[in-house]
Amino acid sequence: METDRNLRHKRAMKRRKAHVDSRIAAATEDRGLLLVLTGNGKGKSSSAFGMLARSVGHGMRCAVVQFIKGTWECGEHLLFAEHPLVEFHVMGTGFTWETQDRESDIAAAKQAWSKAETLLADESVQLVILDELTYMLTYGYLDKSAVLETIGTRPSRQHVVITGRNASRELLEIADTVSEVKDVRHAFNHGVKAQKGLDY
Repeated sequence: METDRNLRHKRAMKRRKAHVDSRIAAATEDRGLLLVLTGNGKGKSSSAFGMLARSVGHGMRCAVVQFIKGTWECGEHLLFAEHPLVEFHVMGTGFTWETQDRESDIAAAKQAWSKAETLLADESVQLVILDELTYMLTYGYLDKSAVLETIGTRPSRQHVVITGRNASRELLEIADTVSEVKDVRHAFNHGVKAQKGLDY
């Protein structure tokens, strides 16, 4: 009985390997990708910084522009801000419900975006993370068409990762990969405060 099961498993894995190998062989295009990580669940920025760690591990030159965040001491900033392969910029105003000043937020967003524009024109930067950029478009702090054009005309080999909730339809349409993180349960909603290392 166990021998039959093992044989069935081996045949199934052989078929799966053939399928996977054929898909790998068919994927011949090699270019920079636009990834959008959106949704209401936790883990969007965490995923982006995982890709940053992976890229740095391969010796790639990378850059980060963090929108919204900036008043907390975030672990990703502590780790990467001084890394020789990473250029790190933080908008620094914190969450919009903290500032309560739309004009100030818009000015800060435009200043952070000017850094992003420079990075998105630099072909030596192989990965650019635009953390929480979606909010800047949703709130109308940045010109959506100008942002999309800049992203669309970046160097052909440059990867871009954008995070944040409520990614716009236009942004999703131009993305190569879109992942939506679903909120099934979050400890904060049950009275647990944000945890160092997990949430910031």
